[in-house]
Amino acid sequence: MPENMIQADGLVKIYKSKQTEVLALQGLDLVVETGELTALIGNSGSGKSTFLNMIGGLDRPSAGSLIVGRKNLFTMTERQLVDYKRDTVGFVWQNNGRNLLPYLTAIENIMLPMHLTSAKKKKEKAVELLEMVGMSHKKYSRLNMLSGGEQQRIAIAIALANSPKLLLADEPTGSVDPKTANYIFDIFTELNKGGQTILIVTHDIALSKKVKRVVAIRDGKISSERILKEKYADRLKEVTIDWRVEDTQEEYVIMDKAGRVQIPKEIIGALNLKDNKVKLELVDGKVVITGPSEEA
Repeated sequence: MPENMIQADGLVKIYKSKQTEVLALQGLDLVVETGELTALIGNSGSGKSTFLNMIGGLDRPSAGSLIVGRKNLFTMTERQLVDYKRDTVGFVWQNNGRNLLPYLTAIENIMLPMHLTSAKKKKEKAVELLEMVGMSHKKYSRLNMLSGGEQQRIAIAIALANSPKLLLADEPTGSVDPKTANYIFDIFTELNKGGQTILIVTHDIALSKKVKRVVAIRDGKISSERILKEKYADRLKEVTIDWRVEDTQEEYVIMDKAGRVQIPKEIIGALNLKDNKVKLELVDGKVVITGPSEEA
């Protein structure tokens, strides 16, 4: 069996101010295996960015359990957390201003976070990464000389500078055109084929419909998963497929350890409920949900 890269159990995050408490994560459970390419989706405020920041070591959980690459993020000291962020995870931000320093060239940006011992080894590794993302011809370019898509490709190379076990990407195609978005996704796909574990947060419908596993967060918990249909698995580069409208995935509602599920809002709306009570029945091996009968 593949080893787990991420294991979150009952993960809770509470943000406190003087007057209020906000429950950003409400007992989230998720397992991501080593070598998986997984997308994380959800509306604003659903908790997906909070979860990504926790995995990246940028925020601390309030309760539950979070293990990443056999490292327990609850028990780490500040020194261990610094090493974890440097060696275990690589982060690609949507805002390229957070990825690249404007006064350095592309190759200097990639070399900066490396902890290799010699400048020669750092440069060799940086050149290798530039070639991997198709940007070797721009190695001496600074931020203002690069397009948004080129900056994002450099950002991926920076995130890979220390060969992290886990690559995190927050809306990596959010500010580029569809053609560039496809190119960036192809880079992630090739990295994944080489064994890189990748977790992407995205609102890009076309990108999410290409990913083999898509996890949806709603109200701080995993609500559903979509799995790429087998017939589409080898067709990711076909330009004839409209990935925005094609029905490429099977969707499954996730049942938590207490047997609870989140019913999709469109189904709740179709029930025309007057309050929050529903009836559950097992009919011919299927769970049937109905609103209260008029007699009741």
